[in-house]
Amino acid sequence: MIEFKGKFISPKEVITYLKNNLQIKELCNNILYQKIIHKAAEERNIQITSEEIQIEAERLRYEKCLVKANDTLAWLTDNLVVPEDWEAGISDSLLRKKLAEHLFEKDVEKYFWENKLNYDQVVLYQIIVQSQSLAQEIYYQIEEGELSFYEAAHIHNVDETRRNRCGYEGKFYRWSFEPDVAAVIFNAQPKELLGPMAIKQSSYVFMVENFMPGELTPERHQEIINKMFQEWLVAELNYLLYA
Repeated sequence: MIEFKGKFISPKEVITYLKNNLQIKELCNNILYQKIIHKAAEERNIQITSEEIQIEAERLRYEKCLVKANDTLAWLTDNLVVPEDWEAGISDSLLRKKLAEHLFEKDVEKYFWENKLNYDQVVLYQIIVQSQSLAQEIYYQIEEGELSFYEAAHIHNVDETRRNRCGYEGKFYRWSFEPDVAAVIFNAQPKELLGPMAIKQSSYVFMVENFMPGELTPERHQEIINKMFQEWLVAELNYLLYA
């Protein structure tokens, strides 16, 4: 039984809730993934030391502003766990990271260069309207210098947020777009007017602010390791289930 705010909740009630809210599959997947991680780490003699757990615990305490030991205990109690549970969770998290690095650290650079186009970004402005004819008219007005792109976006965009941003949408990866749209956008020149393009039920006029070539930053390095590791976990689970 789980005691929560003076009330008791049975394991059966927890499972029923997870099933009713379609969360049971994800939970079961994660449990099986953890078993795969433990088995793979054991086979490779990968271990987590008590010192590593302590260092990570201190980092988390600092991150959550848990200054005193009593603050940490109160936070753990509020989350319905004891220190041993927390340390076990930290150990699992560190083991996952260490195994992922052991398996894929050497492949990150090769993967990045083979997929570099997917990491290029564009800073994009866009005008979205419901009518293709209006989009065409807006395009001509901008081309003829009757309106700047920003003025046209402030006047014509279909929703208020985009109007207030004068069409600014932000940074996007190539894979954020359908292939035909990505081909047009990523072959444009900075400040080039693009469109109008019919996408789903709306018409778009684009302007590329600039391009940001993909770089293998520390963040992207970790992102690639995580991606490769997750794909490995899925493959390992499928092998266990269907072998």
